[in-house]
Amino acid sequence: MKKCAVCGKGVSHGNQISHSHRVNKRIWKPNLQKATIILEGKKVTTHVCTKCLKTVARV
Repeated sequence: MKKCAVCGKGVSHGNQISHSHRVNKRIWKPNLQKATIILEGKKVTTHVCTKCLKTVARV
């Protein structure tokens, strides 16, 4: 699966637990967006999580 190019955030694994405590495996996916970042004078399109997009926008 995809990962954030800035922080490396990927999928998280865990259990979905119902009210009667039946357990099912599930994954949580990060909110990745395509973003164009300028690295060393070149435009590069990468997948970046929204938290990193907010951080870059503030700088």
